[in-house]
Amino acid sequence: MLSLIDSLIGPVSTILDKVVVDKDVRERLAHEIATMSQKHHQQIMLAQLEINKADARGNWFQSSWRPATAWVCVSGFTINFLVSPLAAPLGIVIPQTDSAVMMPVLLGLLGLTTARTFERVKGVGK
Repeated sequence: MLSLIDSLIGPVSTILDKVVVDKDVRERLAHEIATMSQKHHQQIMLAQLEINKADARGNWFQSSWRPATAWVCVSGFTINFLVSPLAAPLGIVIPQTDSAVMMPVLLGLLGLTTARTFERVKGVGK
């Protein structure tokens, strides 16, 4: 969209030279046309900033899903690697959770945690 508007600026400016007689008015209109795409882009970015601010405020669910997911993964690993092996000699069979499903989730959470810690150390996180 931005490149389309930029490509139209040149032809419109040449039309202004033929239509508008007053040099000051012509230059003012040419400047407005030339900066129109940047103004539009800036308005879009300002609107996106407002959306980002509202999203950053969040709510309880948004701020709690990561810890809840981590606790589910930790409890699954606890069952697989601690409870089940300790219960096996006693003759108690405890079903194993699927580590192939939990591992990508847990590693993704650890990666997000690392990135978030890096942001806070650099001072860009809140």
